[in-house]
Amino acid sequence: MRTTFTLLAALLFVSNFAFCQDFSKKIDSIIKASYNKNPDVGISVGFVSNNKEFYTSYGKLSKESKVDIDKNSIFEIASITKILTGNMIAQAFLEKKLKLDDYIDNYLPEQYILQKNLENKIKISDLASHQSGLPDFDFQKLIEINSQQPINSVTKESLAMMINQSTDLIDYGKFRYSNINFTLLGQILEKIYGKSYDEIIREKILKPAKMYNTLTKDFNVKNITTGYNPEGGAQEFFLWNVTAPAGLVKSNASDMTKYLKALLTNGNLISNAALSAEKIYYKDEKREMGLGFNINTEDNDTIFLKSGDSMGQSSIICYNRDKNWGIIILLNQRNPKMRQDLLNQIYETVLK
Repeated sequence: MRTTFTLLAALLFVSNFAFCQDFSKKIDSIIKASYNKNPDVGISVGFVSNNKEFYTSYGKLSKESKVDIDKNSIFEIASITKILTGNMIAQAFLEKKLKLDDYIDNYLPEQYILQKNLENKIKISDLASHQSGLPDFDFQKLIEINSQQPINSVTKESLAMMINQSTDLIDYGKFRYSNINFTLLGQILEKIYGKSYDEIIREKILKPAKMYNTLTKDFNVKNITTGYNPEGGAQEFFLWNVTAPAGLVKSNASDMTKYLKALLTNGNLISNAALSAEKIYYKDEKREMGLGFNINTEDNDTIFLKSGDSMGQSSIICYNRDKNWGIIILLNQRNPKMRQDLLNQIYETVLK
């Protein structure tokens, strides 16, 4: 009987290994074909299935560099930062630091004074699911001021002034994508923990997930990629400022795959928080939203995903808890269509 069980276990291991290897080869083939068609766009991909990691990368760190992109090359993950912020908000909920349906009034820093008609109206979960109705940054105007560092002019003072002067919530309760929402969530985290966002993300995400090469304030490293706008012009990485919780973390395929593994492994605080974050907090005919990411369900197959775009890079992260896989795609060019096409092709031909 023991021999039978041993043989069965061995067969299952071989079958699972072959299955994962097949995933890896198919994903690599898709990424390679894309790179051959778009040789100016560097790509780094991390994939995890049943706790096994696979990586593939194509291109150079920059157009002038001779160094190959690999799993350790640093990219801007841009708005994928929002799922990290959302996870930390869910961790704070599990730690009983807040309730997700609490109003934001008592959690905001003292410089915020909401207009009377906005008091006790906006919930923490409203911020995290993009339905607060608060105004957002006018990115086009910011780009006109400084095309390389458009968010440089956003400060704690200017942000507080914008919120304090708001007299109405535009389309409250309806989806309207907002960077200010997640900037405020970062400030709420800072208030309840009495620490900077940088310190909190290191304590709650980076250290537990062993993401030792994910960067915040200082990204002067040798393996950093150069970003390019759609016209091919070089773009600087965004510098760290008050808007960091909405999109300023820098990382690589290796570390983001570690984050996916933490999400998919039961029993740790990141995974426990993700279960709260993965509930539906907003729903309309076009989308369902968790805390910071989209929820797509088709034929009882549910995936959680978030994309990110800086001025010069694009990225997307996606995972399926039931099937125990996750993927991160990083591009060194702002190219939302390309990153979405890659994910769609991988999902339809490999993961579905």
